[in-house]
Amino acid sequence: MKLIIGGAFQGKKKFAETLTGIPAGQFADGLVCEKEAVFEQPVICHFHEYVRRMLEKNQDTTTLVHEILKKNPDLVIISNELGYGVVPTGQFDRHYRETTGRICTQAAAAAEEVYRVVCGIPTRIK
Repeated sequence: MKLIIGGAFQGKKKFAETLTGIPAGQFADGLVCEKEAVFEQPVICHFHEYVRRMLEKNQDTTTLVHEILKKNPDLVIISNELGYGVVPTGQFDRHYRETTGRICTQAAAAAEEVYRVVCGIPTRIK
């Protein structure tokens, strides 16, 4: 597994294209993809939105990283960093932000490579 993180619109997808050789148009999109895509596709962008959708449906996220490692260990995950900035006032948004951070922390621990992209510049942090 590889994890690419960074703020919104910082060039994460472009970097993933370079890293994988796969055009962004072929990435699974966490905004709309089905669960199977996470376990079958080589790259998922907007992973944080996939987590949000799981939480909105009251689905269990505690084993998500374990399931990915078991079913799709070569997955490249692209996720926004949500832990910076103003803390949301709504309970769901705070829960979403915390859950996404914890899932990305688990993914980073298990990943063979972790990158942070800022202003289009990738930095390997693991």
